[in-house]
Amino acid sequence: MRCGYGANAAWQHSRKVRAVANDTTSTHDIRQLLLRRLSPSAAAVFFSPPLRLMKRVSISRCASQLLGQPLPRRSACPYAARSAQNITPHNHRIRARWQSTVAAADDGTLEVEVVDSPITPQSPPKTRKPPRKALPLEKLPSPHPSAAADSIKLNALRSRLSLPDRFPLPVLARTLVHPSADADSHFNNASLSILGRHLLSYYTSEYILCQHPRLPMDVVFAAVEAYIGPKALAIIATEWGIEATAEPGGEVDPGLLQFKRLKSGDSLPESLRRQAPWKWNVTTTHRITKTDEFGSDSAPASPHALQRTPVPKEEAAQSFVRALIGALHVHLGSPLVKRFFRDHFLSRHLDVSTLFDFSTPTRDLSRLCAREDFEPPVARLESETGRLSRHPVFVVGVYSGKDKLGEGAGSSLDEARTRAAAAALKAWYLYRPIEVTVPSSMEGELDTSKWRPNMIDCGEVIV
Repeated sequence: MRCGYGANAAWQHSRKVRAVANDTTSTHDIRQLLLRRLSPSAAAVFFSPPLRLMKRVSISRCASQLLGQPLPRRSACPYAARSAQNITPHNHRIRARWQSTVAAADDGTLEVEVVDSPITPQSPPKTRKPPRKALPLEKLPSPHPSAAADSIKLNALRSRLSLPDRFPLPVLARTLVHPSADADSHFNNASLSILGRHLLSYYTSEYILCQHPRLPMDVVFAAVEAYIGPKALAIIATEWGIEATAEPGGEVDPGLLQFKRLKSGDSLPESLRRQAPWKWNVTTTHRITKTDEFGSDSAPASPHALQRTPVPKEEAAQSFVRALIGALHVHLGSPLVKRFFRDHFLSRHLDVSTLFDFSTPTRDLSRLCAREDFEPPVARLESETGRLSRHPVFVVGVYSGKDKLGEGAGSSLDEARTRAAAAALKAWYLYRPIEVTVPSSMEGELDTSKWRPNMIDCGEVIV
């Protein structure tokens, strides 16, 4: 232990002496200087032959013999090793590894160890497909959406309908493309037509039921069809100035109604002519819950079933009106759709009293008075003229106690009594509340203080 300590001290003193002496001092002078400062035992160890040989051996060379074999480095990502050849490490955790412990060459180039990953190598890059050639306009089934911005007819149609400028013209052009012209659902108005049909049915039904809560269901179905039926929608499209094209195609102006025309003399297509019935025993309850908004006995044709099928112009026109309502709801929201529906549909005058058709009004009036605990109705002759002439006129009134329920005139007493009973029934069914609030007006409203519950009647008279 003492000898070892002396050897270390000698080595440290030798380094200091060499640093001071530099190259100008001779070897003999250095030896004499060390002998003076070291003890005899330390000097003997320092100048022994084995130590002289050891001080010439490089430390790195000795250390390399004692190092173990390096462990294989595992790559975190199978593709990181391939890309690491061209990337200079910039993180202190990413360190380059030398091939050996010998000093690097003077050129300063580092050789990074790359370990191949056992994961399957990357698949060869996919060859990029050449871009498709644009089809000529004559081969397109409908106009391209980009042509809508340059269409004068579309801009004129948007102005006539008082639609805001934020309503996109390509969507307006899509509402004019019937499935018979373009079978692609991304370019025709089939989906928008289905949405618009349900919206029109909802807004019209709630308006009629809230304005006239006592109407019979047959009259409600007739009123809904009068507002938004197929014929009514075709008339509305004509009043809006919709023009139809002779043959659809990509070169046609997108402001025209695109559909495949039914040739003159040809019969209606199978989907429009023969419709499957809802049920053989169709009742009023079934018509309310299971059928369409018109209470039809058979199922209407789906817009998707009319692809590439020639249709009449009325079918394409009503499809456009429904699709426009659906597009307005999607792009502009329900408040604007309600205002548009009020201005273009509810503004039309409809005399609901002309939709009634009573078969036995006198019996219906008697059952109504019995259900409401009124006195039995009594018909009384109020006036007459020309009883013995060719054109007599009788005026009959129907009374329940002292209350007059209705009045009618006819060429005979029976005719006047029947008309008086029908007038009394109409007066009951056409009752209209003073203040009405439709349910859709409260959609999205935080303040519900304006809501007024609507009247719900017990229903029509069942005989």
